[in-house]
Amino acid sequence: MPALNWGLIGASDIAATRVIGAIRTSGGNAVGVFSGSADRARDFAASHGLASATTDLDELLAGDINAVYISSTNDKHFDQATRALKAGKHVLCEKPLALEAEQAAAMVELAEEMGLTLAANHHLPGSPLHAKVRELVAAGAIGTVLSAKVAHAVLLPERLRGWRLGQGTPGSGVILDITCHDASVLNPLLGRPVAVTAVAVQQAVWNTGGQEDAAMTVIRYENDGRPPVLAQTHDSFTVGYARTSLEVHGTEGTIEVLDAMTQDTGGQVILTTGSGSQTVDVDCSEDLYVTGLRAFAAAVEGTGVPAASGRDGLMALKVALAAQESAISGRTVHIN
Repeated sequence: MPALNWGLIGASDIAATRVIGAIRTSGGNAVGVFSGSADRARDFAASHGLASATTDLDELLAGDINAVYISSTNDKHFDQATRALKAGKHVLCEKPLALEAEQAAAMVELAEEMGLTLAANHHLPGSPLHAKVRELVAAGAIGTVLSAKVAHAVLLPERLRGWRLGQGTPGSGVILDITCHDASVLNPLLGRPVAVTAVAVQQAVWNTGGQEDAAMTVIRYENDGRPPVLAQTHDSFTVGYARTSLEVHGTEGTIEVLDAMTQDTGGQVILTTGSGSQTVDVDCSEDLYVTGLRAFAAAVEGTGVPAASGRDGLMALKVALAAQESAISGRTVHIN
């Protein structure tokens, strides 16, 4: 199959720093960019060697592309992805897929009807670290899984302290930005998320937007025939001196992953059982976004699956929306 020609919907930081390079390294071509600002589109195209820049989405979709990468603000994802799918383009969409579960489900159904690939740009499920954890759990290395804990507290870079914190900005806040990433890792590992309890606060003095910048969440997972599993997450924009991590506890052992939730590949997997602790070898040589773009291209070719499919993105969104609702209501929220 010929290399994918990509159109970029959104002249974003993530496209500039991560995805354009991954598109090219994985064998694709970044062709053009759409932005709501003509100046931003033009400057972005010039900076990254793109052939075209436009403020007309239909013009981008009518060009010589067969896939789009969407990294606009969260409130625009549903409309832009729907238009791209109806134009016959494969879609890699930033998380969250939409701001409502019903919208994300409609995107998934449309892609399936059109015979197109829809994926969420959750970079973590494709990480070799998390792949190794899933492999160890499936092999029974720690017995029956009982609980998990994610530490995903980081310091939001100053350059990104815009719409993510904006008061009244649809789709802003730490839960839709980070907690949904946690869910993208926990869901394929632990089973079916059924209930979420969360508390969210505003901590940073530089956060004048009014949105929550720190949250702690407990998620209940169920697997038929197995005990329920509890997963705890700590997500923050305000912590500058901590390592991210994942712990998975079972009846026969524990798996710890250091530097587990970062955008970079490197990290460490430690397996502790009655026999002691050992470091598990993991090849972390490939960039996570290259891994994701290769998987997406394989899905388009029919030879593989995305690192996070549209349905995976939908389930991660459901967890995040439940966490948002719980933080506001003070109640446990059940997931349909």
